[in-house]
Amino acid sequence: MPSFRSLRAKYVGNKAFYAAVLALIVPIIIQNTISNFVNLLDNLMVGAVGEGQMNGVSVSNTLMFVFNLAVFGGMSGATIFGAQFYGAGDEDGMRNSFRFSLLVGGFVCLLGLIVFGFFREPLLKLWINPVTTGTEEELLLEKQKAADTLEAGLAYLRVMLFGLVPFALTNAYAGMLRVNGESRLPMYASIASVATNLCLNYVLIFGHLGFPALGVTGAAIATVIARYVELSIILIVTYRRVRLRDQYGFLRHAWRHFRIPGALFRNILIKSLPLLLNEVMWSAGMSVLSRQYSLRGLTVVNAMTITSTLTNLFNVFFISMGTASSVFVGRSLGANDPEGAKDNARKIIAFEEFICVCTGLMLIIASPWLPLVYTKSSLAAKHLASTLIRVSALILPLQGFSHCTYFTLRAGGKTFVTFLFDSVYTWLLPVPMAFLLVRLTDLYVVAIYAIVNGMEIIKDVFGYILLKKGVWIQNIVSDP
Repeated sequence: MPSFRSLRAKYVGNKAFYAAVLALIVPIIIQNTISNFVNLLDNLMVGAVGEGQMNGVSVSNTLMFVFNLAVFGGMSGATIFGAQFYGAGDEDGMRNSFRFSLLVGGFVCLLGLIVFGFFREPLLKLWINPVTTGTEEELLLEKQKAADTLEAGLAYLRVMLFGLVPFALTNAYAGMLRVNGESRLPMYASIASVATNLCLNYVLIFGHLGFPALGVTGAAIATVIARYVELSIILIVTYRRVRLRDQYGFLRHAWRHFRIPGALFRNILIKSLPLLLNEVMWSAGMSVLSRQYSLRGLTVVNAMTITSTLTNLFNVFFISMGTASSVFVGRSLGANDPEGAKDNARKIIAFEEFICVCTGLMLIIASPWLPLVYTKSSLAAKHLASTLIRVSALILPLQGFSHCTYFTLRAGGKTFVTFLFDSVYTWLLPVPMAFLLVRLTDLYVVAIYAIVNGMEIIKDVFGYILLKKGVWIQNIVSDP
């Protein structure tokens, strides 16, 4: 049996290791925490207008979630190559990786404009399912909520179309900057963006300082303006550093043309397509899951919105570790150091599990009080959200392990494996399980939620086997 000292050496890093990890993830944690906190305030402000308006924005953001992850997934292949090119000291390779990100971002934006521009109403109606049992008064109230939800969702999505392009460009630059070890600039830009969003929300939602009260339309306008602010800060500061400090040389002449060497384009495309497909299918799977829960009524939709918004405030800690896995493992692989890559992967996953246990305990302790901030939501919705938060906290360590495993496999270029690991799992197990339980049983929605999310343990077992086999240990940027 291994001794405590050997286990410590295997799974616990030294001070330098954690200093490097924290230097990378702390700005990401701060950025995401502020963003999620403003999202919470956004929810509360829109919720103050009415529960139907809050549900409309929530359903709209369920659709936007698919677009956001499509951008992330499409650019992930280029980021993988960028990390390994950085480890190999290949600036031209990084430049071509960045160009690939821009091309993918443009393609996804075009698709998003078509889908959300012409099909937003039928898509929104899929998530708006008023209950069909109860007194006449209750049915009329539910019908009115459904009408308010659809109207709010359509108004919100219509404006959000103008924010697709700046979102994609921001992700292209932020991804390559983080590969270079620069995670503070995206953080500062995000802080300025959320501050802008918060101030404009106050002005435009409620009609202060002489502006008209625009409700959900005001919330969408504030979000779009904030995205342009974030992009502007990143562009101004980044190119100032390129010009005055000779930093980020890969950005010089990056926009001059978009000709990428054929072999490299094919390689990135081969790695990127499974990631793009994975993020689209996974996010679509999550959206389908939320629709299954929504069939239990608009109270469940409201409770799910409260749960996801509040748990996201705490989940920033474990989500940031995915970036650490991708960067640290990718750099080691690019530098032809497989043992270093394995050592980094083990210690980051162990650190991830520690973070998840601590975060889960905090969520359980705070769960009775967190939903109370939603003063306009019904007592039933707040009570249900409190219970769902506790279930989420218990499942967090399972999700943390699979999260880091996904990014470790991805860092080695095993993008088809990650597609099987993430999307195929989602569509073969949780989605059908939720579909059957919601339609064929009278189980309480909390039990369904626990069963569906608890299936993450199957994914963890599969991930552990892949990690042990070392199928992800591959340098994808060195010449044959």
